[in-house]
Amino acid sequence: MSAKLIDGRSIAEKIRNKLRSQLLLRSKHRKPAPKLAVILVGEDPASEIYVRNKHQACEDVGITTLDYFLPKTLSQKKLLTLVQKLNKDKSVNGILVQLPLPKHIEADVVLEQLDPRKDVDGFHSFNLGRLAQERPQLRPCTPYGVMLMLEEIGQRFKGKEAVVVGASNIVGRPMALELLAAGCTVTICHRFTKDLAKQVGRADILVSAVGKPAFIKGKWIKKGATVVDVGIIRLPDGRLTGDLEFTEARQKAKWITPVPGGVGPMTVAVLLKNTLLAQELQGKR
Repeated sequence: MSAKLIDGRSIAEKIRNKLRSQLLLRSKHRKPAPKLAVILVGEDPASEIYVRNKHQACEDVGITTLDYFLPKTLSQKKLLTLVQKLNKDKSVNGILVQLPLPKHIEADVVLEQLDPRKDVDGFHSFNLGRLAQERPQLRPCTPYGVMLMLEEIGQRFKGKEAVVVGASNIVGRPMALELLAAGCTVTICHRFTKDLAKQVGRADILVSAVGKPAFIKGKWIKKGATVVDVGIIRLPDGRLTGDLEFTEARQKAKWITPVPGGVGPMTVAVLLKNTLLAQELQGKR
């Protein structure tokens, strides 16, 4: 048995094609294109790549970007001043603060200062709270992207055992909320979890978001499971890999995401989707 690959690139392209059509129609009706402000503090190489990819994706579908590339010495006070300025700017529909931020800046403080209706990453407590109440608006990009992928392959959720490895506010916790809302019985595993192998082995749907290469062993995977690898790590030789022992896991799973080409493109596609939604939400004020 060899698992089928979940092609995140092709699923993301479907989303982008739909968005492109929607934005083209809006332009024909003389409605302004959504505008996304992107803030990058410092010169982290990985973050620079992510920002460049997001910029290109926005340009591809017709979203305007406003880029702020700021020095790593920028004070938290000045960053908060910029966020407040963008909150008040009615021409700006979405604000993205690229993480990680330099150590002297408290990311939680900055994210909480965002106007929730412009929080296209879905990290603000308002948006996470709505997700927890099953009344989502701007949903965290990666977890929502995972759900769209799974829906595309016809994954059933109700009554399934779902295991999420990793409990971050960015992926793990909102991923668990997404799966719970879909009808799964959800277990979240973290650094204090005992017998991780046993927990993973119960999963009909496994989502790993740890960021450690080969952390999830292939022999742990339940036969016929759907396995989603959110981890993305660059090895010393330059190759990208995920959390899974991929070759071994593929022999047991029914569906599996590759790294790269799995979750990554979906995260960017949902960011674009959220930016258009943010514009629509602001129009209803």
